[in-house]
Amino acid sequence: MKTTTQLLSTVTRIAIAVTLASIPLVAKADTLSQVAGSYKIQPSSRIGFSVGQVGGGGIKGDFKKFSGVFKLNPTSIGQSSINFTLYPDSVSTGQARIENFLRSDAVFDSANFPTITFKSTQVTQTSPNTAEIAGMLTARGKTSPASFQASLANHGKNSITFQVEGKILRSRYGMDVGTPIYSNVVQFDMQIDGQRS
Repeated sequence: MKTTTQLLSTVTRIAIAVTLASIPLVAKADTLSQVAGSYKIQPSSRIGFSVGQVGGGGIKGDFKKFSGVFKLNPTSIGQSSINFTLYPDSVSTGQARIENFLRSDAVFDSANFPTITFKSTQVTQTSPNTAEIAGMLTARGKTSPASFQASLANHGKNSITFQVEGKILRSRYGMDVGTPIYSNVVQFDMQIDGQRS
């Protein structure tokens, strides 16, 4: 009798544990359902970048003009997508001399290549709130694979915010002037605000 009681108690505990463990999964499904849809990237977003320099320092700045849309699929994150356009002429560093140099044909050549584009080819969920976004980035007429890591920072009924980070090799786009004194790696640190469209 005691053995039977112990067995029933064990089964009950397992059943409770399984039930409790399933609650976060249901909550995640509800969250994905709430954020699913198409979003337009908002001007409140911040597209920051930095390029390191030997001995410290380097170049830091952001871009003031950009546009894009992303679509979130609630049942299959892999079917989500993003299309993003950046306007290099809008680069801002707080120093006119550096900004003019970056816009020149030595770097962005924004007069001849007024946009930089990124189109996703694959979205892979890496945790309940994070994903890796792989795609093709085109700058100065050259296209090369690029990837970014995105994490869900906040969301409301019709708005959503992601923190996005990534590294780009300038040499792939013919913008490696100044290396090795200046790093070949451009580090992006972005806050992407989306409004449901």
